[in-house]
Amino acid sequence: MLTVAPASRPAPAFLDGAPKQLLIGGTWRPAASGETFETRDPATGRALTSVAAAGPADVAAAVAAARAAFEDPSWADISPYQRSRILLQIADVLEQHADELAVLDSLDMGGPLWMTRWLVDHSVEVIRHYAGWPTKFYGQTAPADPGAFHYTLRQPLGVVAAITAWNGPVLQLAWKLGPALATGNTVVAKPAEWSPLTALRIGELLQLTDLPPGVVNIVTGDGAHTGEALITHPGVDKISFTGSLAVGKHILEVSSRDLTRVTLELGGKSPTIVFDDADLEAAARGAVAGFAQGSGEGCVAGTRILVQASIRDEFRALLLREMEAYALGDPFHPDTRMGPLISATHFARVDSYLDAARADGGTLVTAGAARDLYMPPTLIENVGPDARVVREEIFGPVAALMTFTDLDDAVAQGNDTIYGLSASVWTRDLARAHRVARRLQAGTVWVNTYAEMSAGTVPFGGFKQSGLGREHGTDVLAAYTEVKSVMIRLP
Repeated sequence: MLTVAPASRPAPAFLDGAPKQLLIGGTWRPAASGETFETRDPATGRALTSVAAAGPADVAAAVAAARAAFEDPSWADISPYQRSRILLQIADVLEQHADELAVLDSLDMGGPLWMTRWLVDHSVEVIRHYAGWPTKFYGQTAPADPGAFHYTLRQPLGVVAAITAWNGPVLQLAWKLGPALATGNTVVAKPAEWSPLTALRIGELLQLTDLPPGVVNIVTGDGAHTGEALITHPGVDKISFTGSLAVGKHILEVSSRDLTRVTLELGGKSPTIVFDDADLEAAARGAVAGFAQGSGEGCVAGTRILVQASIRDEFRALLLREMEAYALGDPFHPDTRMGPLISATHFARVDSYLDAARADGGTLVTAGAARDLYMPPTLIENVGPDARVVREEIFGPVAALMTFTDLDDAVAQGNDTIYGLSASVWTRDLARAHRVARRLQAGTVWVNTYAEMSAGTVPFGGFKQSGLGREHGTDVLAAYTEVKSVMIRLP
């Protein structure tokens, strides 16, 4: 276990002073109730700061501010070039404060600093990608008779509720802000209760740009109160949510009342499929990264490792070697590969799956002993397809090792899940890779790699119960706009 002395841990100035407030209409204010909650450092258990707990009145004020900003000419009537320039300003100010944002995320959710810095850098690329869209977002001219002119416009939806999960705060917020702002919407953002700090700091940084007040509002609090008030507010035109399947289903049910548009990026139970002709060392590195990187707290985690039966023992040995290389420790230690899990509650949940695996007859192979909130990479063997650890999303560094016989068996097992977010395939035979990729029911299929994320060029989202809609690509722009048909009869 790698550690860093508490005295050497960074102490960003952002954490000094009074409890963090809500950003509503360009003004920072406490919750109307005066209530706050603590956000804690999972590596030390110590409180980092207190944060305002928004209630229904605060959410209503934020939605009203977003609506006013949406209709204000300072945002509604600016040129595409001006919108692009503001997005570029946002990217620049995030880049200028990248180190601070990475440190805040590491303190708040326990990710190693190298990982949180990558997430911030990626977010800057994402915003710059979307900065290019306002000047390239076209309508269409439709065929019509000589006495008519028919065309279409794409116009923003209005107020977007952007609700993010705790495991990638900066990245998830950037993925939602980028397309929402590029298409002219306004936003009420609600970060996860367990990791709200970077969203609040980004709110401060946005005020250094030319973004008009009220275009982005930030409310903090839990899902049951703050989140519920936001998703049920009739003034919200779209909900973009990243999080659990259960909450996603609830949002979809609630959205039906007013036919609120939704994008849902939910969970996964992704397969890592390794054929006998693969580069086994590279595949082992990718497979372990697939379930251990980020402490396994990722929706794309490759928690079902399917290896061709003829190479099972050889590949297992390589997996165990790679698992040993994942040093657990303080997020700020330079050699740390895995930090702590986000909270004691979540640790207990992940640990309960290990008990369930034993009850199902599984054998556990770990790369060390669990301590405090640190859980080492854990491989589960001798479990069948109906075991809970094979069926359910664990959200921790735990994977089941299973075998397959041939291509058809690999695809059948890969698809044997309610989820369909991602998959990775390892083979030197590109014809085989294309066949498997076509047949897998997953929104993203990586071949001979794992978790490569585009900065916006290709869509990301899931099949089946992994979600609805897509983030990134051209699909996402349509998801934040309505199409209007204009039909003119010429005099």
